[in-house]
Amino acid sequence: MNNQLKVEAAPVITRPAELSDLPEISRLHARAFGPGRFARTAYRVREGRTPVSPYCRVAVANGAIIAALRFTEISIGGTTRALLLGPLAVDPAFANRGYGRQLIAEGLDLARANDIALVILVGDEPYYARFGFKPLPPGSITFPGPVNPARILGLELQTGAAASFHGLIQAA
Repeated sequence: MNNQLKVEAAPVITRPAELSDLPEISRLHARAFGPGRFARTAYRVREGRTPVSPYCRVAVANGAIIAALRFTEISIGGTTRALLLGPLAVDPAFANRGYGRQLIAEGLDLARANDIALVILVGDEPYYARFGFKPLPPGSITFPGPVNPARILGLELQTGAAASFHGLIQAA
């Protein structure tokens, strides 16, 4: 599924991320997040896993990746059909133009179409609430390291799905 957005004179194409995109995505993450990104607990969940799932998306302008979104297939307490959203990175020169929102919307649409029940993330509620993400009950879902429980947000893609997920997050 490819979609076109316009940025001034350059068209922006969104598409699934590919393994060949990883070096450029890594450079984008370095620009957007700096070296401290590797210390985040969510990175521990993703360590050693395939870095591109069918839900990952990129936005490309003039042949360069300007935004990238990762989704990792996870289990929570052994229950599957869940995704961990993030990181979402947008090149600062293209920030606040809707590319991150577009990638999230496309990834969530694909997750719904593929029977994913729950998407979680560690992030800012004011940004992610526009997609329907809400704080999860404290202690219901845990990470393999420290995380501010107020920043654990979930989106039920199937009504009542959050009640089925309890415990430690692990990459599936």
